[in-house]
Amino acid sequence: MTRLNKVLVTATNYSTLCAEAKRLLEEGGCEIIENRVGRPHTFEELVPLVSDIDGVIAGVDTWDEAVFKLAPNLKAIARFGVGVDNIDLAKAREYGIQVTNVPGGNANAVAELAVGLILSMIRNIPALHQSARRGYWDRYVGEEIQGKTVGLLGFGNIAQMTAKKLQGFDVKLIAYDKYPNADKAKEYGVELVSSDDVLKRSDVVSMHLPSLKETYHMMSDEQFSMMKKTAFFVNTARGALVDEKALHRALQTRSIAGAAIDVYEQEPVSGDNPLFQLDNLISTPHTAAETVETYRRVGLVTAQALLDVFAGKEPANLLR
Repeated sequence: MTRLNKVLVTATNYSTLCAEAKRLLEEGGCEIIENRVGRPHTFEELVPLVSDIDGVIAGVDTWDEAVFKLAPNLKAIARFGVGVDNIDLAKAREYGIQVTNVPGGNANAVAELAVGLILSMIRNIPALHQSARRGYWDRYVGEEIQGKTVGLLGFGNIAQMTAKKLQGFDVKLIAYDKYPNADKAKEYGVELVSSDDVLKRSDVVSMHLPSLKETYHMMSDEQFSMMKKTAFFVNTARGALVDEKALHRALQTRSIAGAAIDVYEQEPVSGDNPLFQLDNLISTPHTAAETVETYRRVGLVTAQALLDVFAGKEPANLLR
């Protein structure tokens, strides 16, 4: 009897939101082991799951040598998204593990949340919602986004989608990227500037950079001090880009007006995080890519990537 390829899925909601992808894998001769904890797995939780797996559809759990040593059959990790900072690519290559991702697969979802967070901040929507539910008539006077300058730190797929959506709000768009796409900038009316210019000129700064050694804590005390006191900060990219203690100081001292954060340095984030004590912070639990459409799209791509590896073919979006 032919052995089924065992696939561990650490992305959540797989049966309900990735039914087509799950069926594709099962029809391709795979046994699926789903996420039962409803969040990223700790190392201790991965230990009993990885001894005989052949493939992984990975969320944001950590995949490094400590795990690879325990998974001798592991042939491929298909990242359920684009960012692979949670995967040790060099060690994966050493262990003969192929790694893929889905560039652009969640771009629209993340861009929509980024815009939603911007609007929520400048109109104070979450606080007003809670106030109204308690029976108060707190008619907060907010601001309009029209005429504001929105600065994008990073100008990849997600930032470009964010710029496209913001065009209709009649804002001034500026962006920084180490390797900027000038054609897309022209298409969306974005002025390409330095990172310092983004910080100094913007009424809203939105993070869209990858998590790399050179971008670690890119936003620290120095960078927050460059921003206008009336400016807002949004991070839907990666928590490691921001020194949370510096962000806390900037918000607490009102050296910036407010922030909206979807990602954190440590995830899942603890309820006693000092940021949550501030009234000028909006927080969401790394949910930017969590849409029905993204799950379906990314689910199918990652499933096919694993099937290709199992069949001896080169998968799409292979990271070398």
